[in-house]
Amino acid sequence: MNRLSAENVTLAYDQRVIAEQLSVEIPDNSFTVIVGPNACGKSTLLRALSRMLKPSAGRVLLDGQVIQSMPAKKVARTLGLLPQSSIAPDGITVGDLVARGRYPHQGLLRQWSAEDERVVRESMARTRVGELAERYVDELSGGQRQRVWIAMALAQQTPLLLLDEPTTYLDIQHQIDVLDLCADLHEEQGRTLVAVLHDLNHAARYATHLVALREGRVIAQGAPKDIVTAGLVEEVFGLRCQVIDDPATGTPLVVPAARTARTGGKGRQTGTAGTS
Repeated sequence: MNRLSAENVTLAYDQRVIAEQLSVEIPDNSFTVIVGPNACGKSTLLRALSRMLKPSAGRVLLDGQVIQSMPAKKVARTLGLLPQSSIAPDGITVGDLVARGRYPHQGLLRQWSAEDERVVRESMARTRVGELAERYVDELSGGQRQRVWIAMALAQQTPLLLLDEPTTYLDIQHQIDVLDLCADLHEEQGRTLVAVLHDLNHAARYATHLVALREGRVIAQGAPKDIVTAGLVEEVFGLRCQVIDDPATGTPLVVPAARTARTGGKGRQTGTAGTS
């Protein structure tokens, strides 16, 4: 049995149903990426897997237990979450925010330790925010803040880490840096990662396991090389394309069809013919 799964869950917000009878198994020691069009239920599923959203029906299991029945601190020592939108307390420094990732490891008999200090420093170094330790979080750029939140999630040191659109606000170089870091955590530390990504080519390049959603249903799941086809992309995203081998990695690379091929040869007319 895998450590994290959803069994026949119905997910809803204020009676608005997002998904029904949805089942997903997160393979242990995988880098699982959830993809799909906007409003298909990707982030909603991640919220359910992280205990932030209680299913209306069905159950989410963590280590064989219904996640809602587990003590919050026990869940936090096992599963870390980087939500899509995070708001830092006013007047908090980067170092203090990252240190909050150690909260699940504190207790009456265990206070702040040299190990906590080491983990916080290492987490900031890995995300390249160490030089920002004394800065206030609300002074930072969107990209810097995103890296600080990732550092806090790393400091939590959980075997499972869930990330909702971790490359938001980042330029292309920092997107790749973050995804490389995720791959390192998976490959070198054996962590199980689950991420929601919008970029299908990034997902196909980095994921070991891909889950494709549309309208709250799993359309396909498996290794990217096994499931990413032109037919799947059209079914899930409504996009005509070719799928070729990425020349750098050999992973599937989605190449959208030319505009004329997608519009039946009819170019969009944006004005009238000029006169001379």
